[in-house]
Amino acid sequence: MGSEASRAATTYRLLLKAIKKHIGKEDSKKHFKDYTAEEFRKNCSLLDPALAQEKIKLARDYTFLLSSVHHHKNLLFSYNIAVDRSDEVKRILGKSAASVGLRLPDVYQP
Repeated sequence: MGSEASRAATTYRLLLKAIKKHIGKEDSKKHFKDYTAEEFRKNCSLLDPALAQEKIKLARDYTFLLSSVHHHKNLLFSYNIAVDRSDEVKRILGKSAASVGLRLPDVYQP
């Protein structure tokens, strides 16, 4: 039963991380995290181990879905040439600069 609890905790942690990264942390989106926490608390005391396994698998699959949809959306934006990609380029340059400890200056917009 110890490995079951460990697997559930790991799945819960990964799911919360995916929700925070792909859905957001804003107050308007807080209900996703609250619902997930409520479901894990409610289902942690299930007596049927098979049902608990199924719930953990469902949570793992949902985590994978969130990450995959986000990755797919990024790929679609990167392949679409007609879309103005200046914001994406700024974000990529900002991440590159941050990786070496620098910050890009704000560009003056008249």
